[in-house]
Amino acid sequence: MAKVTIIGATGNVGMFAAHAISAIPPVSEILLYGREGRESLLRGIAQDLCDSFAALGTDIRVNWTTNLQDVAGSDVIVITAGSPRTPSQDRLDLAMGNARIVASFAETIGAVAPDTKILVVTNPVDVMTSVALKYSKLKTSQVFGLGTHLDSMRLKSLIASYFHVHVSEVHTRIIGEHGDSLVPLWSATTIGGIRISNLPEFAHLPIKEIIESVKGSGQQIIQNKGSTVYGPGEAIASLVRTVLSDENRILTVSAYIRTEVHGIGAVCIGVPARINRDGVFPIAIRLDEPEVIAFQESVEKIRVRTKSVLEALEEERNKG
Repeated sequence: MAKVTIIGATGNVGMFAAHAISAIPPVSEILLYGREGRESLLRGIAQDLCDSFAALGTDIRVNWTTNLQDVAGSDVIVITAGSPRTPSQDRLDLAMGNARIVASFAETIGAVAPDTKILVVTNPVDVMTSVALKYSKLKTSQVFGLGTHLDSMRLKSLIASYFHVHVSEVHTRIIGEHGDSLVPLWSATTIGGIRISNLPEFAHLPIKEIIESVKGSGQQIIQNKGSTVYGPGEAIASLVRTVLSDENRILTVSAYIRTEVHGIGAVCIGVPARINRDGVFPIAIRLDEPEVIAFQESVEKIRVRTKSVLEALEEERNKG
């Protein structure tokens, strides 16, 4: 049986993720972590979740804490804590403030839960995944980010709607940055096992509009209701399930790559990876030339920002 910790459990995404994770069979305990001063809220969330589990007939322990040492023994730790993105704010503008938060958490996690898997949700997620990897000192297979997993699901849904097919018939993915430089892999997109470019309707597919919709989906939701909750929450739960159930599914997450994608690497970014109980393992893939060029550009963008954030963070810490 497994213990899952949510860091940032007082936020909307953390709360809903905890509820979604409770439906995963191997999970026996959920630990809600929040900062000091949030004890009453944490207690209330735990009580509310326990009531929902009772109604569902789910036998899961729910505990809460403001002491990060209590994450010891966690099989998966989900980091959702950090400053939320405002409607007019780019994900990368969040980088330094959230990097300080993630680095602090990661150091303690690495010390007290060396066998855990860290799932980073805090934005900008690709940069924050690198921060968590560096400061936790865990293996690259143990640290990964939500990345373009949700973006890929959004694209999948839009394609299914356009072709009037069940969403399960569509297989597609987006790689690269979880942000403006994301890269849709049309070369790897199929409907009912048929490569999408072999379907006559593909010639009329409004590709530009669909990709812009994927890119702007999160910001549009934030503008309309204040925050994204259900999409990220379910996406988080699906990744936790894949790890704990040892499913060996190939999903697109932010992971540290070396040379798996045309020799492009040395950064955490969205790529297809095999995920199981041992962690996350990027797979080698070959892309069409335009996709390689776009991915290289996305990697360079994230590499520059990651380097800048890590250097600035280290400089701050050395001064402190």
